[in-house]
Parts: sequence; C-alpha cells; structure tokens
Amino acid sequence: MSAGFASAAASPAPRSEAGAEPQPLLLRVLTINTHKGLAPWNRRFMLGELRDAVRTTGADLVFLQEVPGEERRAARSGRLATPHYEFLADQLWPQYAYGRNAVHAHGHHGNALLSRFTIADWRNHDISTAGAEPRGLLHCELDVPGLGALHAVCVHLGLREAQRQRELGLLRTLIRDEVTAGAALVVAGDFNDWRGRADALLQDGCGLHSAFARAGGSRPRTFPARWPLLALDRIYVANLRVHSACVLSARPWPHLSDHLPLLAEVGA
Repeated sequence: MSAGFASAAASPAPRSEAGAEPQPLLLRVLTINTHKGLAPWNRRFMLGELRDAVRTTGADLVFLQEVPGEERRAARSGRLATPHYEFLADQLWPQYAYGRNAVHAHGHHGNALLSRFTIADWRNHDISTAGAEPRGLLHCELDVPGLGALHAVCVHLGLREAQRQRELGLLRTLIRDEVTAGAALVVAGDFNDWRGRADALLQDGCGLHSAFARAGGSRPRTFPARWPLLALDRIYVANLRVHSACVLSARPWPHLSDHLPLLAEVGA
C-alpha cells in the first residue's frame, strides 16, 4: 500500500475589514469519479477538459476516485508524464494526497484528495475483499483556518452488496477510531450504493448525514453521466452545516466522465 503527498503553503483565509462582522466560513466540496480520465464508453482522453471544468467550480476540496497515480499506456494517457491527480491539482490545490488501491500491468489507480488547505496527516486504509477489485479509504486531516481540524475521507466502494456492507462497517470503524468526537467531517465519493442503504447505516453508526438530504433534496442521480438513473455518488457530513448541494449535470460534465460530479457548500 502506497500513497503520494505534496506540500505547499495553503491559501490564506479571507480577511474582514476592520470593525466588520466576520464572514461565516464556507467550504465548497466537489466529488467525482474521474473514470481514469476517459469520456463515457472510453472514447476519448478528457483529462485536460476535466481539469478546466473542475477549476470553474471554485472547490476548496476535491475528492477524486478511480484516478491513476501511474498510467503507462500512451494511447489512453495522452503521454501524460505526471500522475493524473497532480495534473488536476495544477496550481489551485497546493496540497494533495493519493491512496493507491489497484495495481495492474499498466500502472495503478486509487483515490485522491486535492485541498486548498494544509493536509496535516493522512492514511490510506486497505478495505479490499478477496476476489474483488481492491478498494481503499483515504483519510486526511486538514488544518482549516477558522475551523481547526477537518477530517476528510475519500471513498470508492465495491460493486457487490455484501462487499459494500462490509466496507461501510470498516468506514464506521475508521471514523470511530480516528476521528475525534465533535470534529468536522466530510466523507465523499463513489459509494456504488444504488440500493440506497448507506444513509441509515452511516447516520446511525457515526452521525453522518447526506448533504443532499440536509439541503432538502433527494439522493442525487449521477450514473451514467449522460442519462443519470442511479444515485451512486454521495457527500456526507458531520458537525457541519450544509448550505447547498447540487449535481453538476450541464455541459460539459456529461462528456467528461461516466459519473456526474456533486458539489456542496458546507460551513461551521
């Protein structure tokens, strides 16, 4: 199990004018399964277009799933010399962490977190099930000015129901063992939870709530991107307020991956 990490100075928090009321802290959270940088049905390599689109969201935290850390197939990677998560981070997200999950003949891929804030600590948890594609939980602890410690867990769960139930149990154990009670927490990613069973398990097990439910919406349909029928992707929060949550379904998003991204605005 391996992970990558880069460090640079995080962007400072906005300053208020002297005597003005301090502005409430708002964080924009984006999650997307990048489909290894490929368009739906693997027709085109779209990583450059995906980076441009992600930049327009103004996200402070970007949760990435199925993102290559190494891809040696030139025809698919467009001869990209850097890891995909580093290419996506560019200069807007000076901090990033990567958790390698699946190793194959042409490289490896996993989950990644891009952050405007300092990543003080991180760990990739192997939650793989024998006989199934390897999976992991990337847990990062961030230092956010005006908030303090913020825990972020990037998730990509398995395709089988029994596998997902086991993985959700391991996610609850991680939160119980590694996240301080009362700490701000965001858990986001591709849950493959088309049966809609994760909400109750995570709420009862560790106090996580769907950002979309808190914003007054239903489970967001994200797959397949061009005709979304299944609610596979989620953003969950604990000890944070949800100000808004939406699916990014307008152009160019349906053409950039086989999943649509989710965007939520949360705060203390």
